[in-house]
Amino acid sequence: MHLGPEEARAFITAFAARSPTPARGTVIIFPSAVSLDAARIVAVGRPDIRLGAQNIFWEDTGAYTGEISAPLARAAGAEFVLVGHSERRHIFGETDEETARKCEAAVRSGLIPVLCVGETLAQRESGETERVVLRQLHAGLSRLTRGQAAGSLIAYEPVWAIGTGRTATPQDASATHGALRAALAVILDAIDHSVPILYGGSVNPGNAAALLAAPHVGGLLVGGASLDPVSWAAIVAAGSART
Repeated sequence: MHLGPEEARAFITAFAARSPTPARGTVIIFPSAVSLDAARIVAVGRPDIRLGAQNIFWEDTGAYTGEISAPLARAAGAEFVLVGHSERRHIFGETDEETARKCEAAVRSGLIPVLCVGETLAQRESGETERVVLRQLHAGLSRLTRGQAAGSLIAYEPVWAIGTGRTATPQDASATHGALRAALAVILDAIDHSVPILYGGSVNPGNAAALLAAPHVGGLLVGGASLDPVSWAAIVAAGSART
């Protein structure tokens, strides 16, 4: 819940001024739903900046007051949507079944789901990281065809590292990303794919390059550091250099 329409416009303008050369990778910004259209308008001149929704409901239309459907998000300018973000799971009680329905709704309307998976501190300390993230991965993709799953993005965001200042080491991130990559190879079977697996969890300009250099880490899902156009531009620059 940050940056209303005017603030979103100012943010993208400031970021574009600090990052005038189009990024070599893909830059996706996930504004608040009320700011999606405003962000779309100001980002028109920067085709390297793409937009996503923070959440959707799984029905396309109906009497679901307060919810946002995939078609509505798409009409407002979204190309991507976060599904199963740690805050949705642990604050709002989103289940694995609901993430599956949301991924299905997203692809039905032409949105690319960014399926988020991650373990709590208790699960990590109990040695359950791989079991938890693979369960969430399989569940989230369970309603998609192999082709649809191959067009998705995956984000590993350890819950214990969200907004805490604690970050998985590049080695830790790489190990979990490797397990996810191996599971994707089985899920997608013979399909030739290059599904990006992003790391999210207290990412900042100081650790972005090291995380991106870790094996199997295909990008970053940035939280608090993305609210400042200066630090966001620095993180994007680290990604462009890596690409």
